[in-house]
Amino acid sequence: MTPHALAILALLATSPTEDWPAWRGPRGDGTSRETGIPTRWSATENIAWKTPVPGIGHSSPIVMGDRVFVTTFIEDGGRRALLCLDRRTGKTLWERVVLTSPPERKHKFNSHASSTPATDGKHVWVTFLQDPDIRVACYDMGGKEVWRASPGTFKSVHGFCSSPTLFRDLVILNCDQDDLAFIVAYDKATGRERWRTDRPNRTRSYCAPLIVETAGRTQMVLSGSKCVASYDPATGARHWIIDGPTEQFVASPAFAEGLFFITGGYPQHHFMGIRPDGSGNVTATHVAWHDDSDFKAVSYVPSPIAHGPHFFVVSDVGVASCLDAKTGKVRWREPLGRHHWPSPVAAEDRLYFLDDDGNTFVLGAKPNFELVAKNPLGEECYATPAISRGQIFIRTTAHLWCIGADR
Repeated sequence: MTPHALAILALLATSPTEDWPAWRGPRGDGTSRETGIPTRWSATENIAWKTPVPGIGHSSPIVMGDRVFVTTFIEDGGRRALLCLDRRTGKTLWERVVLTSPPERKHKFNSHASSTPATDGKHVWVTFLQDPDIRVACYDMGGKEVWRASPGTFKSVHGFCSSPTLFRDLVILNCDQDDLAFIVAYDKATGRERWRTDRPNRTRSYCAPLIVETAGRTQMVLSGSKCVASYDPATGARHWIIDGPTEQFVASPAFAEGLFFITGGYPQHHFMGIRPDGSGNVTATHVAWHDDSDFKAVSYVPSPIAHGPHFFVVSDVGVASCLDAKTGKVRWREPLGRHHWPSPVAAEDRLYFLDDDGNTFVLGAKPNFELVAKNPLGEECYATPAISRGQIFIRTTAHLWCIGADR
């Protein structure tokens, strides 16, 4: 073996690798600490494998070790299913029908399998609606059911989506809805309810929370139900709350430079930076900056992402922005795809913005606009990508794609 080859092997051996265990990855913020992630591909180039995914679903894939998990809704019989695939080949290892039920009412752009599963490497958790009841199910890595529970009923004209959030020994679900709204936590091992906290305003929203250590405490922050609020994920106790700034939210928060950043929602669109060190109602005291000046630039569905001292976001209509995290000042604003629902992900100093048409725009994570590549797959896509072990996993309407060489 040549010295050059040995040097490459040594570099790969020391490169960090991460699993992608839940919605928006290992930290819930869309970021990967890996290096050497592909920047260029097409439907026929730099593809490790692609495999058909039966049914319909907007949930994102998750990756743990040598396994990839994804959920789907199979119209024949109304089956909601969990699929486990071999990450090396894309072959389906097992499929479990979690429940069978007539399709619930939903928004025409939602799906009946929109909640992304979560795993800790020992178990995998999924959520579906068996109208009107929310169902949470836990499986081991071999597909054996361990427990299932229902935290209650769910009411929304837009349908259901609540991706599980893992924290220590808890599985946490946000159940904002047009009825008795709440956040609930279950014991990961047993399915026993550990805590439940009331949500104000009783308004549907679909935000997975972000958990970070800041201001001397663990904070679980989410927008939704006419507010932005922070909770202790261990107990459900609320730290602080901000009223509004609007009614409904979908995008998860981001965090950088000591500020939480939210984007949304409906009927008004807002960017907002929030200081995390408050207690009680901090509407009048802890909004660091607030911008509602450009309706087309604000994202309702895609979540924002942080890199260094900046927040990056793409709006539903494809306007991408870079904002200074501390001040909210716009560094650049440029058009990308026709329409975007997937949320961006990041690796090294690059951002990956996937549009609904299956094009991935690779940008430099910089205060000046840099388009590195535009990579088409030729299939519609409504799910956020996953990054793991040097590869990118993209779920389109017809297939699950694995991009790049395994390491």
